[in-house]
Amino acid sequence: MTAVHAQEIGTARLILVPLRVEHADEMADVLADPALHTFIGGSPDDPRALRARYRRMTAGSPDPAVSWCNWVLRLRDEDRLAGTVQATVGPAADGGAALVAEIAWVVGTPWQGRGIAVEAARGLVDWLAGQPDVRGVITHVHPDHRASAAVATAAGLTPTDERQDGEVKWQRSLER
Repeated sequence: MTAVHAQEIGTARLILVPLRVEHADEMADVLADPALHTFIGGSPDDPRALRARYRRMTAGSPDPAVSWCNWVLRLRDEDRLAGTVQATVGPAADGGAALVAEIAWVVGTPWQGRGIAVEAARGLVDWLAGQPDVRGVITHVHPDHRASAAVATAAGLTPTDERQDGEVKWQRSLER
């Protein structure tokens, strides 16, 4: 089993850029709308708190079997950041050699409704499918969050009967 490291991913309208601490100032503006926290809880971080969080994230997981892969979404035409995607890649629950990636996404309020989350999630899942040991992708979506359910569907994930913290588990096999 090999570690997975975030690499730049290109899509038609986006560049998924591996996260750096320096992204925090611009991302604090992108993520400033409290409405983004409706389904996930919490409140927006100010630039200082976001820099601290990005420092922890870019340092990597303390568990050597788990890879934290995080990207910011750069809009090609506007040359600005508009959101994030992430994948936490670790051993599958069965304890075998396969890895599973748990993914998540967020797009700033001004850029929602333009298909950016769908494009980013598809790009991420396609990239994960090219990683040799990754055999599955999962995400958890609040049952009332229709927009995130649409993104998960567009990325090829299907809902299961499983729930975690009130959220529905979605999954996709990447078996080759």
